[in-house]
Amino acid sequence: MKSVIHGILFSAITLLSPSFFAHTSGAESKHIISGFDAQTSITQRQLETRMDTNISTEELDTWLKHMSAKPHHAGSAASKETAEYIAQLMSSWGYDVKIEEFEVLLPTPKTRELELVAPHSYTATLREDSLPEDPSTGIREELLPPYNAFSAEGEVEAELVFINYGRPEDHEYLERHGIDLAGKIAIAKYGETWRGIKPKLAAEKGAIATIIYSDPADDGYGKGDTYPKGAFKHESGVQRGSVMDMPTYPGDVLTPGIGATRGAKRLKIEDATTITKIPVLPISYRDALPLLSAMDGAVTPPEWRGALPITYHLGPGPAKVRLKLAFNWDTITIYNVIARLEGSKYPSEWVIRGNHHDGWNHGASDPLSGQIAMLAEAKAVAALAAAGAPPARTVIYASWDAEEPGLIGSTEWAELHASELKKKAVAYINTDGSSRGFLSIGGSHTLEDFFNEISADVIDPQTGVSLKQRQRAFGKISGKDPAAKKEAEERKNIRIAPLGSGSDYTPFLQHLGIASANLAFSGHGAGGSYHTLYDTYEHFTTWRDPGLAYCATLAKVAGRATLRLANAGTLPFEFVALHDNVNMYIGELETLADTMRTQTESTNQNIADGTYGLFLDPRKKLGPPKSQDPVPYFSFAPLKNAARHLEKAAQAFSSRAPSNNRTAKQIRTFNKLLYTSERLLTMDAGLSGRTWFKHHIYAPGFFTGYGVKTLPGVRENIEQRNYAAVPGEIEKAAGILHQMANRIEQLNAL
Repeated sequence: MKSVIHGILFSAITLLSPSFFAHTSGAESKHIISGFDAQTSITQRQLETRMDTNISTEELDTWLKHMSAKPHHAGSAASKETAEYIAQLMSSWGYDVKIEEFEVLLPTPKTRELELVAPHSYTATLREDSLPEDPSTGIREELLPPYNAFSAEGEVEAELVFINYGRPEDHEYLERHGIDLAGKIAIAKYGETWRGIKPKLAAEKGAIATIIYSDPADDGYGKGDTYPKGAFKHESGVQRGSVMDMPTYPGDVLTPGIGATRGAKRLKIEDATTITKIPVLPISYRDALPLLSAMDGAVTPPEWRGALPITYHLGPGPAKVRLKLAFNWDTITIYNVIARLEGSKYPSEWVIRGNHHDGWNHGASDPLSGQIAMLAEAKAVAALAAAGAPPARTVIYASWDAEEPGLIGSTEWAELHASELKKKAVAYINTDGSSRGFLSIGGSHTLEDFFNEISADVIDPQTGVSLKQRQRAFGKISGKDPAAKKEAEERKNIRIAPLGSGSDYTPFLQHLGIASANLAFSGHGAGGSYHTLYDTYEHFTTWRDPGLAYCATLAKVAGRATLRLANAGTLPFEFVALHDNVNMYIGELETLADTMRTQTESTNQNIADGTYGLFLDPRKKLGPPKSQDPVPYFSFAPLKNAARHLEKAAQAFSSRAPSNNRTAKQIRTFNKLLYTSERLLTMDAGLSGRTWFKHHIYAPGFFTGYGVKTLPGVRENIEQRNYAAVPGEIEKAAGILHQMANRIEQLNAL
């Protein structure tokens, strides 16, 4: 159990002697800051110390309590009130604030019915319980009932088939065992992949509807005490969420690629390709139990079984259910709060900092824990400006609306302002829901050095060591293998994770090629409230971040990122980490192809020998798997040569210090070449089959949704056995890497 393991590791780390942290000495946090010289580094750190003193947990608590007092989903009156509240705060601190409105499609539930009709009757409650221990759960004004946004509507009746997490490998298992989803209703567990992938794949296999529930093994009493006794999912809790096909494109489903302004040209609803093709309904594990216990058929493999007190069967049937869904397909107004602090030296270079403000419900954790951190940071930065230390570059704080239904507010804003953003945006820094524990950083690898410096400078509020020291100690103990543990011990930098999707960095990074990062704390704030009625002020301050110490620390981390990007004389982009990570991804591709080849050859041989049937249950009519085409040998030489070109250029750049004799114009030219370098990792034509996604190093997986695929054009064509396309994708990715290497050589020449 992840949360338990993290707790054990935390206890172990906090009891270790100071020598355990010695690898990252205190001196690491006192070196010259990248992009600054010795004197300006001192000045910058003094600013950051002053910023920290202006971050108040009492104010964080006030803002959190106020904004989480009522449910405030996109399109609700409370969501507009939240936007206006944030705008008023920002304006009072000295920002130039405007609220930008967009008109977008958002379906909300009109009819939700689910009943078991055979072999006996059960009518699902489809309702979350109010709890006397949590007064917020009794506030239901404007509360959206549990539903999946952008589900199809309709009434269907059919037998159930259990599809585990609804991943490609789960469907392969069912097909190998002769279980056909055609004309059936799939029931899937939440987890392991993004929720929208589950009905998408089920529909491709012929299912006529999908039901999704949270199994208590993953999110409930299998993890620990349930709310309110503990943090984990109450038996009636239901995870809401969008099932829009965001791996195709996020944002308003009717205006792909353009801002959804009042007069924008729109698709017809029936032509919107990202609306799910079959009805989808989320339910609680309390409602799932009668359905699953009525199923029969083959017993599931051990790894598919959850924690409900039943034997899990695959089906189909004899459990048969009737599902009816209807929606209000309304156009709503959404409200993005855009607060600007003009740069004193480089006003046409923008550092953008964002967090969304809409929630599925009260939204204390998601998104308000990140929102209050951004407010604390913004107030502190404004105080510095008011005291005579404005940022050198323009800082834009954006509070997005309608993130939950499909990253809509940020996507529409980015699409509307795309041309200007491509010219002016230096970087985008995102937060969303946060908790406590270890600092999690995902982002562009050109910012890996940058964020390692910041994590070395900020102190963890529980352990008293730097965030980087704590991350390194965790890696030494919990690394997945000896090599990972050795890397945690010896590698100068802690790797930052590549970004897939799931929050508002997506349009900036993967559509526009703006270097981006996503920041959060996790590991010790027990879950269970995600997208449920129970994501309340009471739950968050009891279980996720008591005292809000980590919300304050998140403000310090993101505040440093914003200020350093805003004030650096030379922007702190580096390329050695980019090469190191890309080189690792190329190695992963080789391993992927070799592993698939070995597995395919073994399976095909077993089928040919007739030995595969030895592992099947003779009591069931289960067929052997189908043989698969052999995996060819691919030439990764173009990628390796491009990576070598990138390595040489990056090492040369890293070894050179910028001249102190540059003119202001030369500095601007140099910095623009730096901050537009991420654009070179994109292609205007986008990824094959989903052209909205332009980045060719990082993308959300077509069959993972949120989960990242690195070198996605190559990787996904191998995974999906589309072998003929692989050589061309290798050439594309190699060309991208050569483009970046050429840019670095241009910087070296300057």
